[in-house]
Amino acid sequence: MLAARRSWAAEGRPPVTEPRSTAFDDAVEPNWEQKLTITVGPKDAQIIGTSQAAIQAAVDYVSRLGGGTVHLQPGTYSLRAAVKLASNVRLLGSGPETILTKPASITTPLALDSDWYDQEITLKDASGFEIGDDICLKSHPDHMKIPQIIKRTLVARSGNRFKLDRALRENVWQVGKATCSSLYPLVTGELIESIAIENLVLDGNRANNELLDGNYAGCVFLQDCRRVAIRDVEARNYHGDGLSWQICHDVTVENCHSHGHSGLGLHPGSGSQRPVIVGNKLENNDIGIFFCWGVKYGLAENNACNGNRVGISIGHRDTDNLVRKNTIANSTGVGILFRPERGPSFCAHRNRIEENKIINSGDMSGIAIDVQGGTEQVAIVGNTIQETRAPASRIGIRLGAETKEIRLEANEIAGVAKDVERLVG
Repeated sequence: MLAARRSWAAEGRPPVTEPRSTAFDDAVEPNWEQKLTITVGPKDAQIIGTSQAAIQAAVDYVSRLGGGTVHLQPGTYSLRAAVKLASNVRLLGSGPETILTKPASITTPLALDSDWYDQEITLKDASGFEIGDDICLKSHPDHMKIPQIIKRTLVARSGNRFKLDRALRENVWQVGKATCSSLYPLVTGELIESIAIENLVLDGNRANNELLDGNYAGCVFLQDCRRVAIRDVEARNYHGDGLSWQICHDVTVENCHSHGHSGLGLHPGSGSQRPVIVGNKLENNDIGIFFCWGVKYGLAENNACNGNRVGISIGHRDTDNLVRKNTIANSTGVGILFRPERGPSFCAHRNRIEENKIINSGDMSGIAIDVQGGTEQVAIVGNTIQETRAPASRIGIRLGAETKEIRLEANEIAGVAKDVERLVG
């Protein structure tokens, strides 16, 4: 019997020729002619409204019935909290006339301490805060060099005293200069799968909002998700990141325009496996594409990175990625940067940089491709590096003293003072 099972596995299973919807089976599904769609908008929609409550009502309804599409009609939607996606839900706009944005942020100190087990806070000045708002609590515990960040929603109030949707699980004390701010992503999701965000504009109102970095927020912020598609989205002007996903797998970002952010245009975050980043425009951000920690088996192809400080940054255990056929122009710092990290075991090994065009990188001593730290086994093949200003002391490719097995092949380099510089330790 065991031998028969092995033989069956070796031959492969029969193909599914007549799919049926079967209880608790999501591997195969018939191609239904119609699926559930709920429209939301200022008029002529099933749910009338332009607040996060209207969009969230549609998301929750569609999710309860097993999935489908929330179709946002043309209009400007001002959000006091993030739209929280659910599994099997597609958030679809109507093109550039569908704009999700947020009002100016406000910040106030806490008037009383709250301990880690509390589910409430008391604000010094509660004007401008409302029930249903998403908030960000920041504090500086003695043992932490960077601020502690807690994201919650206000669900009840008595004067300046607010109940939260969940317990704090961290101490929030006045001695740590604790504050409450109306900071949040525009669209978010956590522990969900099979979602899509398509064909809309996300505007972070950067000029009127405080910073909340891409480990917590962005125009889109996803945490612990899988099978995600973000297509034809314009993400602009967030005081932080444009599109950020942390520990999210099989994320596709395609034909998006992410620009004007103080942080990162695209942030494939820590531990994310197999991202596909294709055909996007990433302009005037701090970094265009930032491979965070442990991003593996990803593809970045045919993207246009223009006017960022760094075009593409790759580092901490980001291995086995392919960066191909991108155009990286007018970076104020470096075109492509391999970060030095904490030592060779932390670096970005076994990546391939292929057929990219890198134009006018940095200042008078700018570098097109800078491979730092103990980076190993990287192939830099068939790239075109151009400098159209003046050679000055500019460098095409620089290899750090600790780098090993960096293969340079068929790269065309023009207009720089030195094509390749190999540092010596």
